Amino acid sequence: MRFQSVLDTLPIYEAGKPIELVVREYGISPDKVIKLASNENPFGVSPKVKEKVARSLDKMPLYPDDTYRELKNALSECYGVKPSNVIQGNGSDQIFDFATRSVLGHGDYVLQNGKTFSMYSIYSEQCGAKVVSTDSIEHDLNQLLDLYKRYRPKLIFICTPCNPIGDALKKNDVYSFLDQISDETLVVLDGAYMDFGRTRDRETDIPPAEIISKYPNVVYTGTFSKVHGLGGMRIGYGIASEEIIRAFYKLRPPFNVSQLSQLAAIEALKDKDFVDSYLKSNLEELSNYESLADSKGLPYFRSYANFITIRLEDAKLSSRELFETLLREGIILRNLKSYGLNAIRITVGRPDQNRILLNRLKALL
Repeated sequence: MRFQSVLDTLPIYEAGKPIELVVREYGISPDKVIKLASNENPFGVSPKVKEKVARSLDKMPLYPDDTYRELKNALSECYGVKPSNVIQGNGSDQIFDFATRSVLGHGDYVLQNGKTFSMYSIYSEQCGAKVVSTDSIEHDLNQLLDLYKRYRPKLIFICTPCNPIGDALKKNDVYSFLDQISDETLVVLDGAYMDFGRTRDRETDIPPAEIISKYPNVVYTGTFSKVHGLGGMRIGYGIASEEIIRAFYKLRPPFNVSQLSQLAAIEALKDKDFVDSYLKSNLEELSNYESLADSKGLPYFRSYANFITIRLEDAKLSSRELFETLLREGIILRNLKSYGLNAIRITVGRPDQNRILLNRLKALL
């Protein structure tokens, strides 16, 4: 069978190792596996969300309300925007897909940071676009602007705080950059980790209502997979001008978010205590990993997210060796070799999980 030529070079996204794989390959009991690889909420999901879903199981045979009115109303109230400024997605990944397909054609340019979420380039290349990246690891807005002036891209991706590095841009720096970007260039601001960033430094907080009112070419994306613990429900959203939202809706398949996912998300937005408790724990536990890296003389990136990336060039083990050693013990981390880094990314877990991993890292590194 002959497929599109773009598929010849298109990579397949590599997700973090699932618990089920470790159980199968190493015979470790599921309750003994510690997964700190995919930046999920280690505390799970709000008990109120669990109760809501349990009470709603009889809705499973029914298609959801395809207007998603209740979900959009909840998000609009949360962020101070109109429901017409909101679109729901099967994860925020689907919003990235809408963004690329709405503006990109064969040979168009897309601009992104050198080390960033790999799905940006995958979605862009599916459209036949050419991805241009900075050569920096952390964000360099000056270099990004130079490349913008050179290539005049149709689309720019900015992830702040950034996955997989953890660095965050200050709001005023982002606005200064956007002031120099044409309204004809679509800009996707991925705010998946924004809640963690603002907890560490308020200057990194970028309110969706503010940025889309100042810059009508910006799409702010968010997810319920991180602070709300709904990674398995696959639900995200985009917030943008009505013009952009209308364009995205033309690309959206019907019923793109499940009935139970919508109900879970609405309930999750109500439980602010659950989110605040997690954010507080994350910041406290993150400092323990920073202290360990400092004690071992290992460089790391200051993180504004729920993970830390530690470089291992001067460590006893390479990222591959450390990853495989811990995997055999039932501890799943993320080896960043695929990003061209001899580094390991660690999701900040619960205190009990972190104690186990920190003790192993002290012994191994």
